[in-house]
Amino acid sequence: MTDIPLRALVLVCTLKPSPSASSSQLLGEQVLRALEDNGATGEVVRVVDHDVRFGVTTDEGDGDAWPEIRARMLASDILVVATPIWMGQPSSVCKMALERLDAEIGETDDEGRMLTAGKVGVVAVVGNEDGAHHVTAEVLQALNDTGFSIPATASTYWVGEAMQGTDYQDLDETPEKTASTTATVARNAVHLARLLKDEPYPAG
Repeated sequence: MTDIPLRALVLVCTLKPSPSASSSQLLGEQVLRALEDNGATGEVVRVVDHDVRFGVTTDEGDGDAWPEIRARMLASDILVVATPIWMGQPSSVCKMALERLDAEIGETDDEGRMLTAGKVGVVAVVGNEDGAHHVTAEVLQALNDTGFSIPATASTYWVGEAMQGTDYQDLDETPEKTASTTATVARNAVHLARLLKDEPYPAG
């Protein structure tokens, strides 16, 4: 089973378009490297760099960029949502992406399963305020609602001390606790994705 090839997609939900530096991008890339260490290949997509429209369908038309991102998601076995914390909440870009995933509830295969069934979802969160657990809970619930399976230890995060201005990307090195948690998230995500690919969920 360890030879089963896996793909991962990291959706970075920073508010900053490229080439601006982003702590969410950094942590998302670190998660992807950890996934690669466990045998999964993948890519990072910074959502705000694409003309993703607001909505809850698979294609909002008029040049909507979501269908192409969605195609990458459907071709992947693991979805990583990397988001900053703003005012104690996931970013507006993250919420928009989750709203677009809502369409998956109505998309099924020939046996009645959501097209996301068998895919694994995990979260990476950065911020300079409390709220990582709240943000994780919101995002994981949304991923589970839209068909993704959640492994044990499904999130990694870093939050700085309250009322100060240090960003994750400004640290001299990755804190050991964040690094070890990221490694665990990747290991468990790959393990669950391989199990589900080898033995899919039963049809309804």
